[in-house]
Amino acid sequence: MTTATAPANAVSRLRASGAHQKLLAFASLIVLVVFFSLASPNFLQTSNVLGILQATSVNGVLAIAATLVIITGGIDLSVGTLMTFTAVTAGVVLTYWGLPLPLGVLGAVAAGAACGATSGTLVAKMKIPPFIATLGMMLILKGLSLVISGTKPIYFNDTPAFYQISAGSLIGMVVPAFPVPNGVLILFAVALGIGWMLSRTLLGRYCFALGSNEEAVRLSGVNTDLWKIRIYALAGGICGIAGLLIASRLNSAQPALGLGYELDAIAAVVIGGTSLAGGRGSVLGTIIGALIMSVLLNGLRILSVAQEWQTVVTGLIIIAAVYADMLRRRRAG
Repeated sequence: MTTATAPANAVSRLRASGAHQKLLAFASLIVLVVFFSLASPNFLQTSNVLGILQATSVNGVLAIAATLVIITGGIDLSVGTLMTFTAVTAGVVLTYWGLPLPLGVLGAVAAGAACGATSGTLVAKMKIPPFIATLGMMLILKGLSLVISGTKPIYFNDTPAFYQISAGSLIGMVVPAFPVPNGVLILFAVALGIGWMLSRTLLGRYCFALGSNEEAVRLSGVNTDLWKIRIYALAGGICGIAGLLIASRLNSAQPALGLGYELDAIAAVVIGGTSLAGGRGSVLGTIIGALIMSVLLNGLRILSVAQEWQTVVTGLIIIAAVYADMLRRRRAG
């Protein structure tokens, strides 16, 4: 085998393993649905299925944001508290300042993008490891959310349309028997947009390139720092969408909410086949991973499994998924 064909064969093996991981994740999702359906007659009730989809809309959007960063070879531990911060931002704009709904939406997304760009600058320019930079940002955003809100929830009672962002149902107007929440439609819209971006745009190509071999990209004359900051900013803006979804679902911005969401998001990303080493991943796999997490946690809740054991299961899933990713990379190498 020549040196020219070796990298191509490695890429082919990585693609094959990625497709295999998505199929395995989808099969696991089917197995979970069948198991919980047999274990409890309440699992497949329409209200419960809609609840699963509603929960997936928030975690799925967060997981898409985490996917972008992980593909670059980084990690973002701040996605959960960033979601909370953007929800509080929307509350300040709409409730405290009394501005129109579009400005509240724009404010949340812009705040998320600004915080993401800040994290990206810490990583790219100051060379702080992503784990430390985003851990610090997580704590900063947690504190700011409490400070800005005065440690109290901000309610959106004066903006009735805000509740419709996530909990309303355009599909329900046409098919009343199955009112799919608007949050689910937003999730799939974000998934389609980011999936297209990753496969069709320069930003998407650099996202994968930075995770595969950042030094080679830099030596080719590309401003890798700028592209990395852009990717972190985009991920932050997506967290802003998640903040709008959860605030709309609760009809309030809860400043103490957010911690722990990053674990579910990262678990969904890894289960979906995105490599923690960077350079490989897909939005489709992440959506499947998010559905697995939602189905699993919902099923355990229906079976009356204690909350602490649900957390144990989440941790075990993350360890198993990371170990499976390590095995895939060894085989591909």
